[in-house]
Amino acid sequence: MGSPLGDFVRAKRDSIQPESLGIAERGRRRSPGLRRSDLAARAGISVEYLTRLEQGRDRNPSVAVVNSLADALSLDPSERNHLRYLTKITGGTCVSHTPPAPARRDVRPSVLATLRLLEPGIALVTNRLGDVLAHTSGYRWLASGTGLLDTDAPNLTRYVFTDPRARTFFADWDDIADEHAFDLWLGPSVESSAWLTTQLAVDAGPDFTRRVNRHVVPPRGAVRLNHPSAGEIRLTREVLELPSDAQQLVVFLPADERTAQAVDQLRQQGRHQVQDRPQEQSHRRLRAI
Repeated sequence: MGSPLGDFVRAKRDSIQPESLGIAERGRRRSPGLRRSDLAARAGISVEYLTRLEQGRDRNPSVAVVNSLADALSLDPSERNHLRYLTKITGGTCVSHTPPAPARRDVRPSVLATLRLLEPGIALVTNRLGDVLAHTSGYRWLASGTGLLDTDAPNLTRYVFTDPRARTFFADWDDIADEHAFDLWLGPSVESSAWLTTQLAVDAGPDFTRRVNRHVVPPRGAVRLNHPSAGEIRLTREVLELPSDAQQLVVFLPADERTAQAVDQLRQQGRHQVQDRPQEQSHRRLRAI
């Protein structure tokens, strides 16, 4: 049985061409990527020990070994952080007997107050599982007609992988899917991540399971949307981490003038809806924030 740490090291080794590291080709290889012997030599460890790590038979490498592997694999800063994180949880996952459970959905009053100050901008409070915990009216208008907020407990990750409308709404669906699959490794807890992963493995199938086991650190560029009524929208993201809550406050900003005009159009449409259905919209607003 493997481990998250071993899977990541093996996946990175398989993705590296020896020539990119200045290693001369030595005959045909049975599998793509860097040989174990080459990686072990670069990291200063034995091939036997590297094999145990990749196969999950050794789950507690020293800090020095982890840093040496990061150097040997030429990991960028994000990938190094992920390697350290996987080292941390690999041992804990094996000995934990806590049953899987969903993450908490409560948001601190001061965070909700901060969110209100961002009205009528596009912002939400979420966690690494993709739970939409609170949002502004601007975010609700953006999601209008997409199905994203149709459930009582909306979840972006579930929406991306199980709602066919998501593949149209997100212009770069593959990149967004990679982000949400990767973020499950950084969920509020190992237990809550396991809970959602188990559910999505059944509901979403190979599109999800293939991504969640690749450990590809996503670049997180601008978000391109195909909005049902406003057309193409490009948004940049500013993320404020709330580490004590295992949550994030995410603010979306127009990336160009075309998007700024489209967002203003959605805002005007939303205000007209509020005027037409004041009691219903007021009730939804209280639920949202």
